[in-house]
Amino acid sequence: MQTNEQIEAIEDWLITVALRNSSVAGILDGLCQRLRAIDVPVERALLAWNTLHPLIEAESIFWQHLAPVAHESFHHEEEESDEWLQSPMRWLWKSGERQLRLRLDGAETDARFPLLRELKGMGFTDYLAVMTAFELPALEENHGNTGVLVSWATRAPGGFTEVHVSAIEYLQKRLALAVRATVQAQITRTVAETYLGRWAGTQVLNGQIRHGDGQSIEAVIFYSDMRESTAHAEALGPDLYLKLLNRYFEATAGAVEAEGGEILDFIGDAVLGIFPIAADGLPAAAARAVAAAQNSVSRLQLLGLGDLATGMPPMQAGIALSVGRVMFGNIGIANRLTFSVIGQTVHAAARMEALTKQLHQAVLLTEDVARAAKADADPVGEFLLAGFREPRPLFALRLA
Repeated sequence: MQTNEQIEAIEDWLITVALRNSSVAGILDGLCQRLRAIDVPVERALLAWNTLHPLIEAESIFWQHLAPVAHESFHHEEEESDEWLQSPMRWLWKSGERQLRLRLDGAETDARFPLLRELKGMGFTDYLAVMTAFELPALEENHGNTGVLVSWATRAPGGFTEVHVSAIEYLQKRLALAVRATVQAQITRTVAETYLGRWAGTQVLNGQIRHGDGQSIEAVIFYSDMRESTAHAEALGPDLYLKLLNRYFEATAGAVEAEGGEILDFIGDAVLGIFPIAADGLPAAAARAVAAAQNSVSRLQLLGLGDLATGMPPMQAGIALSVGRVMFGNIGIANRLTFSVIGQTVHAAARMEALTKQLHQAVLLTEDVARAAKADADPVGEFLLAGFREPRPLFALRLA
């Protein structure tokens, strides 16, 4: 029989991991192993929770004795599977009840839940599902129904004893605290990276949150702007134009991320991206930026072919690449900041993009970018960009 000291030791461990940077899989695995060590015969556990993520609606951790721990994510667009629709855990989540216990060692199992017949056939004798609610940011459609839902199963003759159930119920509340702390940290990181970008989000979470915090770095700047955006907005109306705009961002910003760059800002229908010059030097960063520009144009062309059938107008963009030193950090006012880049390199890219339409070119590069990337590009002349003292040579990227 479990002693109070044994339960308290596991409780203390759960509090400790809640204060650390832990994983939910590691927490559940550690708890199940500790329960077994004090003779609570858990042989299967499934932990599920809702989260706040642009792609993922819910996640789960599946634990079995002597098997690897499995993590699964469920995307927003996924339809609910028959397995989930007919599961005891879904019934518990929808019902608002706190606990569901189903014995599996009798002659019959609950016909509502096919899982029970499967578990019974595998020799399981008892199934316990417990919901522990807590407040956590989640999609509005969850109507505040957040927390952890955990199922526990055993093959022990006679199933769980009341002492076992009491220990599981007591420790699941502490498990919920540890999971909540971990998931809250994940949501914070997700929100920071979604709205600021991976690199900028990391800088903010690492403490660069004061007005003026930042650093001077060398980088290649990617600047893209949609052509005919005003005409598209007027012709399509707000809803369709928003759909068109997101398709444009998927093509251009998506290409930047695919080549290892970082999106720093969406300025109306413009995309501001950055390729920092790291240890591998300017040639590598410039090559990635040029590849992103080529990829953007290709994606937009493919979308244009598809739009012939949908009635959406074809999209075109002007893209400019420049390189130099920029200030990367917090700008704005003390209580309303954004993390972005500023400097003449950014201004140059914006001025160059404005020239793409005049020169009938999709992508313009500074000489430094063209040479460093060994780009297949042609000189188009020297131009005095607004705000600069000296004219600079520009190159047009050849496109297939």
